[in-house]
Amino acid sequence: METLTSEQFISELVLKKDERELASVQRSYRDEAPGNKFLGIRMKNIFELAKKYMDMPAAEIAKLLASQYYEARVGAVSIMDFKARAKNTPAEVKKSLFDLYISKHHRINNWDMVDRAAPYVVGGYLFDKNREPLYRLAASKNVWERRTAIVATYYFIRMDDLQDTFRIAELLVNDDHDLIQKAVGSWIREAGKKDKLLLTGFLDEHASGMPRTMLRYAIEKMNDKEKQHYLSVNKNQSK
Repeated sequence: METLTSEQFISELVLKKDERELASVQRSYRDEAPGNKFLGIRMKNIFELAKKYMDMPAAEIAKLLASQYYEARVGAVSIMDFKARAKNTPAEVKKSLFDLYISKHHRINNWDMVDRAAPYVVGGYLFDKNREPLYRLAASKNVWERRTAIVATYYFIRMDDLQDTFRIAELLVNDDHDLIQKAVGSWIREAGKKDKLLLTGFLDEHASGMPRTMLRYAIEKMNDKEKQHYLSVNKNQSK
């Protein structure tokens, strides 16, 4: 079977560019590193192409991650996600995807790339293993690595394994970046759907000092009385 290459992927990707999408794509990009380029492609089209290239070897995925085009890197993490989710993907391939994600994290440099791949490529791989890599990521100075730490626990939440979500949330509870605040709040809210006592216990301890954005995301599904209680004890009224 012919090897699927990064060059082929990008050639097909360019054909899907749409100037009308360019401004929207640029607005969604939050990384501050220079040298990025945008094609202007709908996410739906990138995902469809990624599924077509699901059998791309890891070495070629790495080349996509090295691309200056944001959409090519989204394509790379999407291929990784599809491969990690597939039930017939061998364990050694899942390990190679995890290793690639971690080693090339500097190229996984926007919130949507993290959210696309971290749950299954990272969380799915670590589910039955030592989860120390997530704690190292949580301590990183890089915002996207910190986001991976919490977002990867989505897989654990799906499997009713909630402790690491709250432990990592505790490490990030005072983070000053809005994209970490939103992720932490969202993930403890989702874990709270499985065990509300764990969520309320976390909030009873941290609601007074946590960033208000994080708190609002965490209490989004609570009733009005509970929301008002936690908002009233929060000292960060303007954050």
